[in-house]
Amino acid sequence: MFTGIVQAVGTIEAAAPLEQGVRLAIAADGLDVADVELGDSVCVQGACLTVIAVAGRRLSFDVSRETLDCTVGLDRPGNVNLEKSLRMGDKLGGHLVTGHVDGIGEVLSFEPAGESMLLRLRAPRGLARYVARKGSICVDGVSLTVNRVASDVFDINLIPHTLLATTLSRLAPGARVNLEIDLIARYVERMLAAS
Repeated sequence: MFTGIVQAVGTIEAAAPLEQGVRLAIAADGLDVADVELGDSVCVQGACLTVIAVAGRRLSFDVSRETLDCTVGLDRPGNVNLEKSLRMGDKLGGHLVTGHVDGIGEVLSFEPAGESMLLRLRAPRGLARYVARKGSICVDGVSLTVNRVASDVFDINLIPHTLLATTLSRLAPGARVNLEIDLIARYVERMLAAS
């Protein structure tokens, strides 16, 4: 479990092919890895991955074909958002995030709005119904608040701090992002369907 509050931006230095996936080597220079051990969960660009090796400030992960099929940005070198898993008693600064990416969204526009940036995204049709105005959504591992929703398109305002502390500043129209809907929305739908 995570909060969507990114702790560091790391760099995928290598993505070595496996029979059914890839093995990532990530330089986690800004992340406190002193307490990271084999088997720990780390949210990498929105996906919960298991640490398979720790070598100094470098973390390694095996990413399955299933994960690669429902995410973007985990199959090649590049910058990624990192967050260690939540521990009992930790502050919950964002919202409850599982690291189970629900789908891939598309950036429609990314434009200045005063000191901030307005990010407009399109959600896959099957996920759009879970996006609610003033609700939470996780984009590439970042907990964000939805400002406006119209059908399958929604807007998010990104403040300067978020842009500095995450990979979101590199977005541009046409970019694809990992989306995780609010955990509560999943359970509400399930309960209503069972009624």
